[in-house]
Amino acid sequence: MATMRDAAMENQPAGEQELRVVTDTMPVAAVRCDREGRFLWVNPVYAKWAARPVRDLIGRRVIDIAGSRAMREIQPFIDRVLAGEQVNYERIVELPGLGRRWVKWAYTPTQEHTGGQVDGWVATGMDIHAAKEADRRKDEFLATLAHELRGPLAPIRNAVAILGRKGPQDPEVAWSQGVIERQIEQLSRLIDDLLDIERISRGKFLLRRERVPLEAAIDMALEAARPVVNAAGHHLSVLLPSERVVVDADPARLAQIFSTLLKNAARHMQARGSINLTASVESGAVLIHIEDTGAGFTPGAEPGVGLTLVRGILALHQGSLEIRAPDSGTGTEALVRLPLAAPGPLPERKVARPEAVPAPPLRILVADDNRDAADSLQRVLALYGHEVRVAYDGASAVNVGSEFRPRVAILDIGMPGTNGYDVARALRTRQGEGVTLVALTGWGQEADRRRSAEAGFDHHLIKPVDPQTLNALLADVVKK
Repeated sequence: MATMRDAAMENQPAGEQELRVVTDTMPVAAVRCDREGRFLWVNPVYAKWAARPVRDLIGRRVIDIAGSRAMREIQPFIDRVLAGEQVNYERIVELPGLGRRWVKWAYTPTQEHTGGQVDGWVATGMDIHAAKEADRRKDEFLATLAHELRGPLAPIRNAVAILGRKGPQDPEVAWSQGVIERQIEQLSRLIDDLLDIERISRGKFLLRRERVPLEAAIDMALEAARPVVNAAGHHLSVLLPSERVVVDADPARLAQIFSTLLKNAARHMQARGSINLTASVESGAVLIHIEDTGAGFTPGAEPGVGLTLVRGILALHQGSLEIRAPDSGTGTEALVRLPLAAPGPLPERKVARPEAVPAPPLRILVADDNRDAADSLQRVLALYGHEVRVAYDGASAVNVGSEFRPRVAILDIGMPGTNGYDVARALRTRQGEGVTLVALTGWGQEADRRRSAEAGFDHHLIKPVDPQTLNALLADVVKK
């Protein structure tokens, strides 16, 4: 073996020796392997990872260092590079000198001695464990922040809903109720936007793209933005092209883009201003101008959370946003550019669902360690005619559920001790399909939804939930 390694090192071509001079000074691991997976050369960083001298690695096979289990996982990448493909991937590695860490690998096929046929590959590995850990901690922080912010919003929204069902009110009280409702919506949207921005930055933001008529997305945006526009007494005009304009986009996210820009325009003007939305087709793209008569464009101003999210969503659609002073010289103009969709049929329009019928009285268990959240939800549901029992911890929820045998259990997830998952499993075991389990929580990541489904929950709602939305869900429960 020593003779083979010595020969491999001494008989390297001049070009390869020069390459080794470079790789030996690189701060990343670098190796070259032949088609059989034998190391032809390795740099000092990889030798440190493997906890072996460089000379001891030459002539050995990858499986000797990585082990058979890891080899089964990386063999598909090796097969691809031997087929002539450039390969990049990330995985957790277990190497003697490195421990368990995330490494980013890049494989490049080599053809030095075969006249065009791949004779092996060069691999470079970068330790990205610190970055991965930072991403994980950031994800945990944002998820925890969202949970903590959503918690107090739930009882506030419930209390406002109770006020709204108490009949005619003093005008000042009604005005105050409207202010609170709007601010709750704004805070909830900001929380969701922060999480969406993080998903975009990590490439985990999901788009459901289809061929969308521009006017359909504008109509959805106007429906969302009109309350804000009308409340300030603004005049809103819309002018779209006479011909149908179709884009390849996620309809809900496209409507979110335009409603955010319209709401921004409405909020940054004094009362009774003007907003003009116009669209035109130019060079394979549609240009949407949203112009207002507000205080004016401030070059270099930091974008808010909403605009940051808009830019991110547009980038995923191969579009762009430009904020500038309009040609009129006063106010601000937002210019959205989106590529037109290729010709083709439009998807069938979905029939709108009929208005939800209020649910008949149900036996409902509410469990939440936030007493204000639990008590306020109990009062809201009682106003809808339901019989409600409340528990303030998981153990009590299991006991109350055993005695009360609810038709629906609305459970917080993050209760101390016996958490919502444990309560759900206990109720499902005792009542089977006779109970509908609803998670009502501030935890809204995909992993949280997956875990609640695994625990037996039928629905996963995010705080603060609209009481009317919740009552509509209860009506659906009765139909099943």
